[in-house]
Amino acid sequence: MPQSASPLIDIPIVARHAPVLTVVVPCYNERPNVAPLIARLDAALYGIPWEVVYVDDNSPDGTAAEVRRIAQTDARVRCIRRIGRRGLSSAVIEGALSSSAPFVAVIDGDLQHDETKLPDMLAALQSGQYDLAVGSRHSAGGDDAGLGTRWRHILSHGGIRLAQYFLPIRLSDPMSGFFMLPRPLFESLAGNLTGQGFKILLDLVLSAPAPLRVIEIPFMFHERTAGESKLDALVLVQFAGLLLDKVFGGLLPLRFLSFGLVGALGVLVHLAVLSVMLKLGGLDFEPAQAVATGVAMVFNFQLNNEITYRDQRLRGPRLWRGLLLFMLVCGIGAVTNVGIAKILYDTNTSWSLAGAIGAMIGVVWNYAVSATLVWRSR
Repeated sequence: MPQSASPLIDIPIVARHAPVLTVVVPCYNERPNVAPLIARLDAALYGIPWEVVYVDDNSPDGTAAEVRRIAQTDARVRCIRRIGRRGLSSAVIEGALSSSAPFVAVIDGDLQHDETKLPDMLAALQSGQYDLAVGSRHSAGGDDAGLGTRWRHILSHGGIRLAQYFLPIRLSDPMSGFFMLPRPLFESLAGNLTGQGFKILLDLVLSAPAPLRVIEIPFMFHERTAGESKLDALVLVQFAGLLLDKVFGGLLPLRFLSFGLVGALGVLVHLAVLSVMLKLGGLDFEPAQAVATGVAMVFNFQLNNEITYRDQRLRGPRLWRGLLLFMLVCGIGAVTNVGIAKILYDTNTSWSLAGAIGAMIGVVWNYAVSATLVWRSR
């Protein structure tokens, strides 16, 4: 006679049918919003077989644990917990590729998107008339009041205007993180996605070989009630980098473009410090160039940590170890930097050109080092 199940594992499970829709929720530190969102999905998608996949970037607040707690009694709920990698776009890709449903939707985990619009999106796609359904805050009937601060409105509207110059289709809200498309279409585009940054909708639209047939579903963008917004100026910088990546057809990696931009800013910092050291500090060129090099290296490290390697950002003790490693290894490039700049300066090259050439050599070396040693996943 079979033994009765252990009380530790005898858990009632909600009956599961093959889902028609997978809702992907990329998240970081959204524990208080997990249960409310799942309850709202349950109400909004009544009568539609669905599942929700939370892709959690190892949130320290226990988001993954909360998802798994609910998943013990609801088989429609799944969690992918990622360790050593971060970023909304890559999280969406992993979640969508884990699905077997005919359709995939993406919604934020902060309760700001209107989940009641999901059935309308699904019906539009099932009609066969559209390839992509986008929840829009800016089409007739939509509203973005939930953005809150004036600064967030500026960032969002600036990104929208920037993106619309590059889009092959009319899209009123290319910054939207609320959309749905057939899973086979997503899979066909996945290989062309950068997987970086926070705005994957634009990446999807620009990666399509032909213009997609898009329907925009207006919705009211709610105010955040718990957790913390991830929208800041650095997101817009990454957004611009994504556009550049698509303009260059992926020939130059997005990280390289970002690192190059940071390097260009580092050159300006380098020249500014060099000028101060020469004109106000009274130093000879060689020590002035060395000081400028050190300051520029610290500047480049910090900015790359915040922008270029945001998904692998170093924090706490790892930040200081990373900076130390960056300074030590890049010291080799700095010696070459100073030496070449000194040779150029001694051969009557202007101090600005000599300094810039030396700094450029340092940038190339720093990129090679950062990719292989400093910002490793672990």
